[in-house]
Amino acid sequence: MALAECVPNVSEGRRANVVDLIVSAADAVPGARVLDVSSDASHNRSVITMVGAPDPLRAAVLALYAAAIASIDMRTHSGAHPRLGAVDVVPFIPLEGIAMSECVTLARETGALVAERFRLPVFLYEEAATTPARRNLADIRRGEFEGLPARLALPEWAPDFGAATPHPSAGATVIGARMPLIAFNVNLSTSRLDIAKAIAASVRQSSGGLPFVKALGIPLADRHIVQVSMNLTNYEQTPIRRAFDAVAAAAARHRVAVLESEIVGLLPAAAMDGITPEDLQLTGFRDDQVLENRLRRL
Repeated sequence: MALAECVPNVSEGRRANVVDLIVSAADAVPGARVLDVSSDASHNRSVITMVGAPDPLRAAVLALYAAAIASIDMRTHSGAHPRLGAVDVVPFIPLEGIAMSECVTLARETGALVAERFRLPVFLYEEAATTPARRNLADIRRGEFEGLPARLALPEWAPDFGAATPHPSAGATVIGARMPLIAFNVNLSTSRLDIAKAIAASVRQSSGGLPFVKALGIPLADRHIVQVSMNLTNYEQTPIRRAFDAVAAAAARHRVAVLESEIVGLLPAAAMDGITPEDLQLTGFRDDQVLENRLRRL
């Protein structure tokens, strides 16, 4: 059976009842299964991991959009993480018996349905992108929700699907297909955002740092500390241990200690080969954060 993964990121991480409603809507679709939910109040964001065959997975994503759009108003949303809409980004990822090209088709079909059904501008990214300028999520999301009217007014930023006007409360959304990535955050023993941003710049690929690493410096206001928030888009080329060591070394140069690190969502088992959670100062890491362990329980 063809099995794909989908990891919607929704712009709600503080109201547990709203997150539960959104997750329940997706999980109620026969043939799709929610494997994991990771919510963060400082980011005000939840990362939901789902799996299924293409048709039920598409249906679960549409149910998630309906619940999220009815529950989240971006006009009153605030959080440390960049965001474009109520359902910010929805990547499809090949797992078993399905090719990347099929996930691209799934992403594009889903994007067309989302635009038609919810009147949302939809951008396609990564492998599903229609132009090179739209492969990178950060490029699409520049200006965030508040900058959408000006962004959509530019001819080169007309959405791939839907009208070039933001949804009043849900903004816009980004849908695509990609290989697995690891969302990996490192928390620092300082409240200085300038230090976190400098470290993020030193490790991310776009600034001359590590290949296949995207990184931001983010404040965790409730804890009075800062975080280097990373996406590792190819953990085989830049292993998680290498990314952690690079952040720790840069922090030491700024005379700042690493407090802890965390994995957001799930990660492939191979990403932890040869290392332990202690090597990464991981807090709260569980065996069921390994994707293969979750899949065995289906």
